[in-house]
Amino acid sequence: MTQICVISVRTATFGAVPSDTQLIFADHVGRFYARQYGFPPMAGRLLGYLCVCDPPQQTIDELGEALLASRSAITGAVKLLEGYRMARRTRTAGERVDRVSLDPASQQPQNFDSALHREHAALFREGLVLLADAPPERRAPLEEMVALAEFLSDRLPQLRDEWHTRRAELRARRTGTLDREGEAHHD
Repeated sequence: MTQICVISVRTATFGAVPSDTQLIFADHVGRFYARQYGFPPMAGRLLGYLCVCDPPQQTIDELGEALLASRSAITGAVKLLEGYRMARRTRTAGERVDRVSLDPASQQPQNFDSALHREHAALFREGLVLLADAPPERRAPLEEMVALAEFLSDRLPQLRDEWHTRRAELRARRTGTLDREGEAHHD
């Protein structure tokens, strides 16, 4: 009796295989975002990989292959990063898959809105009212939180303006549009 063995080969067209250094960087970003912001490690790894992958737009399957993760893990991480405006999905006309990339909005300063910090200060002041008869050491943490929120509310507009100036200079240097005094030209 003759047995026939059929071997099928599945070929995939994925982007370039990530280098070890890209994956190590992605892992470092993943650990940082998990430690500092409570992100799931996969979301931080995905963010790190999106910073250095080539091409900069990747499908869910390509990301899963590169990061050795399931589609559901990648999709969950993408949704989380989209919520923070750190990643976005795009689809070219005629394509049937989304491509994931860094969201250009993520390169803009976040939480520079002084109204947010004024609201924090008001919220903490509300807590101080509840502690009106408490000893000073009990009130101290909330008083410091009010002071910090007020400080940030006062200073952030200036810091935002300084950042916009510095960013304009950086972009001008990159494109070669600085004048002799080193000032950026704004079009």
